[in-house]
Amino acid sequence: MGRQWGSSMRAAEQVGCVVSASRADQPEAGSWSCSGVILSRSPGLVLCHGGIVAPFLRAGSGALTTAGAAFLPGDSCSDDLRLHVQWAPTAASPAGRSERALPGLCTPHCAGLEPGPPARSRGRPLQSPRPAELLLLLSCPAFRAHFARLFGGETADQWRFANAARDDEVSEDEEEDQLRALGWFALLRVQPGQEAAEEERGPAVAVAPLGAVPKGAPLLACGSPFGAFCPDIFLNTLSRGVLSNSAGPLLLTDARCLPGTEGGGVFTARPAGALVALVAAPLCWKAREWVGLTLLCAAAPLLRAARAALGGLCPGIASLATLLPPEVGTPWGLPLLDLGPPWTAASVLVECGTVWGSGVAVAPRLVVTCRHVAPREAARVLVRIVTPKSVTIWGQVVFATQETSPYDIAVVSLEEDLDDVPMPVPAEHFHEGEAVSVVGFGVFGQACGPSVTSGILSAVVQVDDTPVMLQTTCAVHGGSSGGPLFSTHSGVLLGIVASNTRDNNTGATYPHLNFSIPITVLQPALQQYCETGDLGGFRQLDHTTEPVRVVWRLQRPLAEAPRSKL
Repeated sequence: MGRQWGSSMRAAEQVGCVVSASRADQPEAGSWSCSGVILSRSPGLVLCHGGIVAPFLRAGSGALTTAGAAFLPGDSCSDDLRLHVQWAPTAASPAGRSERALPGLCTPHCAGLEPGPPARSRGRPLQSPRPAELLLLLSCPAFRAHFARLFGGETADQWRFANAARDDEVSEDEEEDQLRALGWFALLRVQPGQEAAEEERGPAVAVAPLGAVPKGAPLLACGSPFGAFCPDIFLNTLSRGVLSNSAGPLLLTDARCLPGTEGGGVFTARPAGALVALVAAPLCWKAREWVGLTLLCAAAPLLRAARAALGGLCPGIASLATLLPPEVGTPWGLPLLDLGPPWTAASVLVECGTVWGSGVAVAPRLVVTCRHVAPREAARVLVRIVTPKSVTIWGQVVFATQETSPYDIAVVSLEEDLDDVPMPVPAEHFHEGEAVSVVGFGVFGQACGPSVTSGILSAVVQVDDTPVMLQTTCAVHGGSSGGPLFSTHSGVLLGIVASNTRDNNTGATYPHLNFSIPITVLQPALQQYCETGDLGGFRQLDHTTEPVRVVWRLQRPLAEAPRSKL
């Protein structure tokens, strides 16, 4: 991941852990498990997802939905709850410096809590699982309020959040428990082990203040897929992405997380290794489609809630509040338009009647979007700009390609100038493999402003040595159509998002396989229209060659039927 992430990777791995919950009267261990973050090593304090202890609540999971509840004491759970924490030793400990080969990889015991030979995590011996006690169940009321606003109401039945894959067998009661536990986290105290005191030492985690990371900033997620299953292989698996969107302490990232990583830490590169958030739900679906985003809860308000809750408990526990890591630094994220590339500033929301989608401002009074967003020429549309300030401007569709055209494009002329919105610079060349970002109003519409998703330019499809289609790995959702595709490093406008991919056999949509129209296809017509008002260049888009049409139909230019299921 390069020098940018070296310190963050080390910090994330040194504070990552796996937490298991089981019943005292059951011989099998680890019936529930998740990831966690070590907040302090002496004494050991760990913050993990609260869902693993929800089945043990004396009053049932309904206690988590009590209005205004910010925390529940540890004795809210039944006495048969048994918790264990496992982590890799720090580099400073004798075990961490060990190079000797140890036997046993991925045996049934590697996920269990029974004594046995030490497991190994990618060459490093793991600490034996330590017993732990539940101090508090914590939630962030602001997180829950924003969650209800974004995912509740009339659209609640479209959304599903689970710590298991969509097709896994989960009962309705279990799924309800998971939903109630969303946004709840458990603060644990780990019992000291028999090892030398040096093994208890380790770097203190730094916590980024709420709002310290701007939309589009790179993030590093560290969690253990499948929880306590084979931590010698999966412990502290890393995934990189960006902060895609935020609503107060409710954050979204396109870093790809798996079941079991809930409770894992999410870190930023600046300040190096600062804890930004914890994973609240690794998998999210809307209308039965995976959206490719992970739901996070900001760490700073959770720790503030922990300090306040600990202060009201007995002195022996209240004193632990001083050991919780403080927030470091100040919010460094400036509005993205001040950072160079006009990520969100040039992205606009386009509404045409009941249909809405994304668009990009290419001139002070000109917006480009997709035909299926604004399909009728002369139609009046509403364009909303949310950065640097919220503005609504009426416009008229001056051109829309015919349905038979492979290029799904519409051009909107605005009635007023877009003040203070920097116009993007169009790209002249494309480089496969370069880092790219999509900005659009998929998933939420205007509720949170545009979302940012990251990936690479995975393919540049050419006809007669001319780019006619761009393919990326950015997560693209319904509502992103018409949004801009940018080069992450240079900030130049590469293209206009036209579609993601649907499997015609299963109906599944793949958010990480999508197609954009190269800006080089549109730039001559845009320049001609801006200079002369002549739409002739756009009209040529309706008369493309058959090879271009074949490309956009995802077919082979051969007589045989295409083998692709798409």
